[in-house]
Amino acid sequence: MSTTLYTQDLEIGGPARTRPRLAAVGLWLRRHQRLIRIVQWFIVAIYATLLIVPTLLPLPPLAAHIWNNLTVFAEFVFWGIWWPGVLLSIVLFGRLWCGTMCPEGALSELASRHGRKRSVPRWIRWSGWPFVAFACTTLYGQMISVYQYPLPALLILGGSTAAAIGIGYMYGNDKRVWCRYLCPVSGVFGLLTKLAPFHYAVDRKAWDASAPGSPSREPFNCAPLVPVRTMESSSGCHMCARCAGFRDAVQLEARSPNSEIVEVSSRTATHWDSLLVIFGMLGIATGAFQWSSSPYFVTIKQALATWFVEHGMLWPLQTSMPWWVLTNYPAQSDVMTVLDGSVLLIYVFGLAIAISTIIGACLAAGVLTTGRWSAKSFYHLSHALIPLAACGLILGLFSTTVTIITADGFSLSWLSEIRALSIAGTFLWSGWLAARIFHARSHSVVRTALATALFAVAMAAPVTAWSFLFWIW
Repeated sequence: MSTTLYTQDLEIGGPARTRPRLAAVGLWLRRHQRLIRIVQWFIVAIYATLLIVPTLLPLPPLAAHIWNNLTVFAEFVFWGIWWPGVLLSIVLFGRLWCGTMCPEGALSELASRHGRKRSVPRWIRWSGWPFVAFACTTLYGQMISVYQYPLPALLILGGSTAAAIGIGYMYGNDKRVWCRYLCPVSGVFGLLTKLAPFHYAVDRKAWDASAPGSPSREPFNCAPLVPVRTMESSSGCHMCARCAGFRDAVQLEARSPNSEIVEVSSRTATHWDSLLVIFGMLGIATGAFQWSSSPYFVTIKQALATWFVEHGMLWPLQTSMPWWVLTNYPAQSDVMTVLDGSVLLIYVFGLAIAISTIIGACLAAGVLTTGRWSAKSFYHLSHALIPLAACGLILGLFSTTVTIITADGFSLSWLSEIRALSIAGTFLWSGWLAARIFHARSHSVVRTALATALFAVAMAAPVTAWSFLFWIW
């Protein structure tokens, strides 16, 4: 696939006052791209400051607070506000963050504009990268304690940014090749944006009917490489508004948060989507949030340690690694041995496999209950889990917020109720989406009810794991 400049035309087709208010917002964003660039560079400056400066400072003492220690403040901003807020914004506004604020996207596009502009090779375009990148980044972050220390944060987030710039410099022509194919969170963002109540809708008839030479055919650049004319899903759209008003056929519109999953995902869902939702977001991410609080992690570690001692193999219990391989901060009494790292991987993968097996079996049974087996229907059905998966990710990341705030003496007496309402609400939302998908397959109330009950069993697996984390341990 060549990355020669992909241009399409654009201008305002008629006065903004004659268009719906949301469409006018999209056109306003298109006209103020320079302002968006200024905002992006302002965020780049904040991002770089919060990433780099804490690495130059001593690690904070145990008595440090948000208001008197920059390292603790940066940790709170990144993991307690920034990333949970970004995920929540994707659900509410689509990938507006990607198109108007993301520092990696802005830097990658800039590098691409002035780089070598090579064609994107096939290995970059492999469809499995969003899952692999998410899984590896999540696991590696846990092994080096990315939420607790500034150097791991710089390594993972700064390393991702450096890779984005490098890929941008080598490939593409004013495009966001990194964002389209390799970003570790692009796959997650692409799934969460399906729930957004806003999207850029494309009227293909109006597109094709637009007369050559029309003022609405001024070229524009779709940086994330979306084929706008045939765009059905909002997953790849960065909501940057550069295409707003093109041929009087593209405009920002409201939609039902259920519409894409129920109607469009039947055509667009893939096996990589299913793997990312089930094994990644509901499996690996749950294990990553849970392991450090789990008594079962301690039990497994003690059992293995006893076995190693009985067999005269002490090196797994005594050997540590550099901080960029396994957590190693002796001054903080926080050192992972080879045994610790191995048990972490065993625990996270074991929980992910258990959750995924239950979910996969129940979803497959639901598909068979409502008709003949269809892999495409299974992939479609996995999209119904997106609301629940989004809830788990956001609540898991907010746990960092909770830890820091409560350590500073603030009371969060309402937290338990908020968590319970969030999980219950998204449980019902996912169940409703599944019921609609099942009913479209079978057109039978009885079969739909049975299949939805199986789907509820599938959802009970991650909900049980979250219940242990939030209320039992």
